[in-house]
Amino acid sequence: MKNVFISGCGDIGARVAAIWQGKAAQVSALARNKDSESRMKSLNINPIKGDLDDGNSLQGLSLANTVLYHFAPPPTTGITDPRLMALLYAVQSPDRLPSKIILISTSAVYGDCQGQWIDESAKVEPSTDRGKRRLHAEQTLINWSQHTHVPYVILRVPGIYGPNRLPIERIKSGAPILKETQSPFTNRIHADDLAAICVAAAEKSPANSLYNVSDGHPGTMSQYFKTIATACHLPQPPEIDMAEAQKVMSPGMLSYLKESRRIKNDKLLRELGFTLRYPNLAAGLKQIISSDCGNKN
Repeated sequence: MKNVFISGCGDIGARVAAIWQGKAAQVSALARNKDSESRMKSLNINPIKGDLDDGNSLQGLSLANTVLYHFAPPPTTGITDPRLMALLYAVQSPDRLPSKIILISTSAVYGDCQGQWIDESAKVEPSTDRGKRRLHAEQTLINWSQHTHVPYVILRVPGIYGPNRLPIERIKSGAPILKETQSPFTNRIHADDLAAICVAAAEKSPANSLYNVSDGHPGTMSQYFKTIATACHLPQPPEIDMAEAQKVMSPGMLSYLKESRRIKNDKLLRELGFTLRYPNLAAGLKQIISSDCGNKN
């Protein structure tokens, strides 16, 4: 029986846990409060008390002979990831070391690639604090692995979509999008495919691997919103130019609009022998459209 531990067990963590449970694995997860504990128990996940923002709460944590998934995001400020640092510090003793670590990072570590196709050999040059925090997490894990010899897998993940993850309310509110001619390329992956990739990474990847994760069919951000609006029979969002967007859009949304890249997933598919269940947005929307939009398709 394989032991699995999830740090940051949200939507993707729950999906990963379900797959492992189907393989008769024992799944545990970090729970920072009673609500988290209750949620873990409802999913048949063993809750382990601990808070990544309080290193002392992680004392005594042992992950020996366990596959560790770190899905918890860094704090929302700064350019480092103290949460991952606290977790790795807590389990660095030889008798507490996990057997393998899978880290979810982000494609934002590449920065703005001006719409070019990129693979894992592309230079990392994050232009946002969000990307810098994730790059710090990657570097922290790599350095830690060099000292402990625990193998790792880094998954650079773009936008995740799936049930309850579509921008339906934003579209219904009439929030504007950028004009199609100015909209950057974005990449995406369905939540179910990402969860399956996380499991495949633990089972099949060579030690110390790095993968770009996407469905391999990028589109512009404006296309994404417009496609969802059409699929859900909603009015098309109004389009504005960048000058107007800088006045009315949030800093977070603007940070996404200032980066453009198209991500290749060849290495992921080749090395893991993985076949995407949802190889493009159209396929993914068919699976979630009735629950998210209320359509009977």
